[in-house]
Amino acid sequence: MSVVANPARAPYDFPMKDVRENFPAPLLYIGWEDHLMFCAPFCLPLPPDTPFGALGTAVLPGIYGYHPDFAQIDWNAVQWFKSGQPWTPDPARSLAENGLQHKDVIRFRTPGLTGIKGSFS
Repeated sequence: MSVVANPARAPYDFPMKDVRENFPAPLLYIGWEDHLMFCAPFCLPLPPDTPFGALGTAVLPGIYGYHPDFAQIDWNAVQWFKSGQPWTPDPARSLAENGLQHKDVIRFRTPGLTGIKGSFS
């Protein structure tokens, strides 16, 4: 049975629960392209003053580090995407200084690395 909200019958007005103020830090979704072992981006609460470069050295190893490709990543060659568009972040600047906000989605592609034995997994 499907549910249909009919605003003519009753207003559908309520406070949003996923606003920034309800979390310990802004949420950032991070996904690794061509590695379907991780079927969806991870959602991480990261302080806005976190240096972007810390993602590859301090944040992502704890999430993706057990994948055999992770140790082979050339972070200088990584291609970044923000909301599906190519994007070039500055690793020396913070997440906020790179324009990242609560619930943004970024993905990274690692040229030459396409999962276990090239299987995209």
